[in-house]
Amino acid sequence: METIHRAFVGDSRDLEAIDDASVDLVVTSPPYPMIEMWDDLFTELDPAVGDALEAGDGRAAFEAMHAQLELVWDELERVLVDGGIACLNVGDATRSVDGSFRVYANHARVLEAFESRGFDPLPDVLWRKPANSAAKFMGSGMIPPNAYVTLEHEYVLVFRKGGESREFEPGADRRYEAAYFWEERNRWFSDVWTEVRGELQDLGSDDLRDRSAAYPLEIPYRLICMYSAYGDTVLDPFWGTGTTTLAAMCAGRHSVGSELEAAFVERFTDSLDQVPGLSRSVGRARLERHREFVARRREEGKAFEYQATHYDTPVVTKMEREIRLREVESIDAVENGTGYEYRAEHAPLSLE
Repeated sequence: METIHRAFVGDSRDLEAIDDASVDLVVTSPPYPMIEMWDDLFTELDPAVGDALEAGDGRAAFEAMHAQLELVWDELERVLVDGGIACLNVGDATRSVDGSFRVYANHARVLEAFESRGFDPLPDVLWRKPANSAAKFMGSGMIPPNAYVTLEHEYVLVFRKGGESREFEPGADRRYEAAYFWEERNRWFSDVWTEVRGELQDLGSDDLRDRSAAYPLEIPYRLICMYSAYGDTVLDPFWGTGTTTLAAMCAGRHSVGSELEAAFVERFTDSLDQVPGLSRSVGRARLERHREFVARRREEGKAFEYQATHYDTPVVTKMEREIRLREVESIDAVENGTGYEYRAEHAPLSLE
């Protein structure tokens, strides 16, 4: 099986390189308005942002930043298939502007923007992203009432384009082979993820690291497994360090991404030799966790009715029988005028 991954350098407000209705799933983490590390970027996109911040008008700056993101949301509406899913990792911001401290609810603003474009909101996920500080509050120490809680969570907002779910041909292999285990479903489809942690990705230079807001690989990998099948294409319009593309490679899906800075794409390309080993370890870890679940369930005296077709292990439900995990065998990278195309060859997961 071959998957194709495109990463191009460009502005996500105009995804002209992507055809209408050619993307099945969007998984991304946009820059968060009112987080200071993104001030310069938003000001470059619209000088009114910098003017508002300098004038101490936080609300105007917040709206101007989201106005730029909404140009990307317009493009997502165009390229996503009917019934396709968009998953956005979004964090709120806390900030003092002109001496006034408040929270800027980015998740609520994004929710409003997608609803206005006809997307149906689906149940979202909260995942815990611990702050570096040991303090659990900000403000006046031990004296009420002017302290504030520390934000240690981010949202994964989930939307469906249109009112109908995607349809597949009955018994489609690419769907049943992409099934997840029963216990994975119970963990992944919980609305709170407490076992996922934020991570600082090694990008090879301090300058790149300072400009990165990479989320943990586990987040896009889960979302891709949850909301797509083999053969689907995943889009990340804020590609960054390529975490979503890496997750798509590990999950055996196609992907496409847009990134403003060529240095990120170059760095990703230089590290392709690590992908086969990573994809193998991800698949084996899933299988090992399932076998541990089987052992625990048997210790509890519970039986299994079904057997997996491709693995020497029982499964809980009939729909799990055809699960077939895959690993990357090799990747070829071809440079083009706007970025790179990566062709990944996949094989069934090797067990030894």
